[in-house]
Amino acid sequence: MSKLILTNEVSGLGSAGDVVEVKNGYARNYLIPQGFAVAWSRGGEKQVEQIRSARVARELATHEEAQALKDKLENAVIKLAVKVGRDGRLFGSVKTGHIAQAVAEAGIGDIDKRKIEILVPIKYTGNHEATVRLRDELVATITLQVVAAK
Repeated sequence: MSKLILTNEVSGLGSAGDVVEVKNGYARNYLIPQGFAVAWSRGGEKQVEQIRSARVARELATHEEAQALKDKLENAVIKLAVKVGRDGRLFGSVKTGHIAQAVAEAGIGDIDKRKIEILVPIKYTGNHEATVRLRDELVATITLQVVAAK
C-alpha cells in the first residue's frame, strides 16, 4: 500500500489535501502520472496545508450560495452545440470542460470542470445528465441538451 497526498479531487477516494492509502499499482500507474496525487512524506505536512487552503479558497463561500447555484443548475437545461456525423453520433464525446464552458455561457455561474462527473459517456445528440459536486455534501444534477452545431 502507498500513502499519498491528493492534489485534486478523485471521485470515490477523496478531495485535494487528503492523505490516503491506495494500492501500489493504482498510485504508480494512475494517480501520480495524472497529477492527482504526490507521494506522502514527513515534510509533506506543509504541502497538505497549502493544498487544503487552496481548496477552501476555491469552494463556494457559503452553503446558501452553493444551494442557490444547485437550484439554478437543476432548473436549467444547458444547450451544448457539438460537431456530429451521421445518425447524430458525435465526433468524440462531450467532456467536462465543454459542460463547464456551456454553463458559464448560459450565465448560470462558473463551475470547476474537475467537479463535474459524467456517469455515461455522451456520444449522441439528445438529452443527457451529468452531476456537479458543489460542496462535499451537495451534488447537483445538470440536464444537457446536446444538439448538432451548424
